[in-house]
Amino acid sequence: MIRRVLHFWFFLSRGMTLGVRAIVLDGEGGVFLVRHTYMPGWHLPGGGVEWGQSVPEALAMELREEGNLVAISPPELVGIYWNRHVSPRDHVAIYGIRQARQFAPRQPDREIAEARFFPLDALPEGVTAGTRARLAEWLEAAPVPPCW
Repeated sequence: MIRRVLHFWFFLSRGMTLGVRAIVLDGEGGVFLVRHTYMPGWHLPGGGVEWGQSVPEALAMELREEGNLVAISPPELVGIYWNRHVSPRDHVAIYGIRQARQFAPRQPDREIAEARFFPLDALPEGVTAGTRARLAEWLEAAPVPPCW
């Protein structure tokens, strides 16, 4: 419900929405995933790019907010996707970060129920199909489609 209200607001206030998400590795075979309180499944950390904010700034802010993460290696652009499942105006830039540091565990709040690193060979139940596809595209060189 909250997601629909937010997208309705974005529809009224913005011509197009742009988001960022990141595949964040810890350098030890783990990937960082988040489970939100307002939608099911495990996702890559990320969020919207706000007015007056660059994509790299939004990425760094979302990593701090959703995971207490700081990139050690530079973000690599994986692809830019049209996320038409969410809205016909939504686009998401996906970045890969080969190594990041978590400066404190992420405590649950009203937005994030859980957030942590998982071994790539032992992902939790409920990882979304989109998250699995983005991981394959970056880590296994699978083809990058134009749509989410």
